[in-house]
Amino acid sequence: MAPRTLIITPTYNERDNLAEFVSSVLATAPDAHVLVVDDASPDGTGALGDELAARDGRVRVLHRAAKRGLGTAYLEGFQRALDGGYDVAFEMDADLSHDPRHLPAFLDAIARGADVVLGSRNMPGGGVEGWGLGRHALSKGGSLYARTILGVGVRDLTTGYKAFTRSALLSLDLGSVRSNGYAFQIETTYRALRKGLRVVEVPIVFVDRRAGRSKMSRRIFAEAIVEVFRLKLDAARGRI
Repeated sequence: MAPRTLIITPTYNERDNLAEFVSSVLATAPDAHVLVVDDASPDGTGALGDELAARDGRVRVLHRAAKRGLGTAYLEGFQRALDGGYDVAFEMDADLSHDPRHLPAFLDAIARGADVVLGSRNMPGGGVEGWGLGRHALSKGGSLYARTILGVGVRDLTTGYKAFTRSALLSLDLGSVRSNGYAFQIETTYRALRKGLRVVEVPIVFVDRRAGRSKMSRRIFAEAIVEVFRLKLDAARGRI
């Protein structure tokens, strides 16, 4: 049997992208369910999510009262996945940068024994379309910085296209995850590695958003720099 799969997508002002995202995901993975976690988007993304859910029982919407950040959105989504008895939970951006055509490769890796699957831009077959030199340098530099400080071999520590098995989520001690921005992706993967879980990378091509604005900010990037050192310190103290 195919694993029961929940694809979680946090949204804030993604009305221009959401319908196409949901349609393309469900066309590729028709047995999956999609959970939209909307942070009270002023542009009506949450209301559009409700319309999509009313038309298709595979779509669910979790409304949050304010903008609370990427990490908490995924943590609430993961809890919904656990409570709902799902076997696999995905992280995907709703801005169409994560191509659903890669979904079968993730599920194949899980079928072969992976606990966590990362969509990697930094391996053969992977890449990025639509970024300038500055964004390339920021992404690759951030991943290299985190890999070096934490001493891990994962090539794309900052990717936001990920899949976790149910057993992986249960083992990660999600209640103790503290990162909420860019560093959230680093922390969850590092925790998986520290737990001895099998983390596998599959190549993806990341496509820069066509509509809307990036949520990346200097504050989020600065958080990541600090959080990497905290993770290293927590690991040395046996807290991870």
